Amino acid sequence: MTTGPQLLYDSPKARQEVDHHWQASGGPHIVRILDVYENMHHGRRCLLIIMECMEGGELFSRIQERGDQAFTEREAAEIMRDIGMAIQFLHSQNIAHRDVKPENLLYTSKGKDSVLKLTDFGFAKETTQNALQTPCYTPYYVAPEVLGPEKYDKSCDMWSLGVIMYILLCGFPPFYSNTGQAISPGMKRRIRLGQYGFPNPEWSEVSEDAKQLIRLLLKTDPTERLTIAQFMNHPWINQSMVVPQTPLHTARVLQEDKDHWDEVKEEMTSALATMRVDYDQVKIKDLKTSNNRLLNKRRKKQAGGSSASQGCSNQ
Repeated sequence: MTTGPQLLYDSPKARQEVDHHWQASGGPHIVRILDVYENMHHGRRCLLIIMECMEGGELFSRIQERGDQAFTEREAAEIMRDIGMAIQFLHSQNIAHRDVKPENLLYTSKGKDSVLKLTDFGFAKETTQNALQTPCYTPYYVAPEVLGPEKYDKSCDMWSLGVIMYILLCGFPPFYSNTGQAISPGMKRRIRLGQYGFPNPEWSEVSEDAKQLIRLLLKTDPTERLTIAQFMNHPWINQSMVVPQTPLHTARVLQEDKDHWDEVKEEMTSALATMRVDYDQVKIKDLKTSNNRLLNKRRKKQAGGSSASQGCSNQ
């Protein structure tokens, strides 16, 4: 995936996506919008978004292509610091991205001096209006509270950071669907209960600092999860130059599981249409003006009860 011109049919949701991306554009490690044009396409109004071209490809594809060249824990820490800088900027602007996943992390070029950047603001939301209540997510990188009815906020992005960091350090995700479904009941339960491990041999040489940081990011209670400021201040991130240069199994595992990895991405893509339910599109009726029969029945009952009690008190 590379960005460049993107066409969106004009709608309030499309304009919101452009607004959020425009607001974030120019922030560290965020794909820049160069220009936006209003146009017509097949007789429909549309927005043409011109973004910087990201020619370096996706984060994990790049690691996968390394072959025998070792990918180290220190490199993983530097990548996580870069992603953290993007999230830190967004959260400082009161924007939650809500779809931080490998496909949305792209390199500017194939060169060694290439910069990793975050893109795709299709599900971004301002966090200043209401606590986020929209379960719209990608299954493998979804926070536990998104799976249930609970409200969620910026801590959703922190959960995603934990999942991406986990994969960076071993080559496979912490939660699996064993049924072939994009998100199975068993996987849903494991995510909600925070059931994952650090199996050997992939994790045997990974530092305890790294494992501790993952535990703090994958907390099932969003109030206990690290904030982006705490994440950026963690020694594994802010002292990444002293993180051990331990060779990891990541590149080998990604290469061996290449077919599975592609399946995961395909499952996620096909699941997006059915799994992203945007409650913002549901108009919640004001109870005072609602004409629901059961509600009217309850109102009459309450009114009768209150007049009876008033009668008692007047005697």
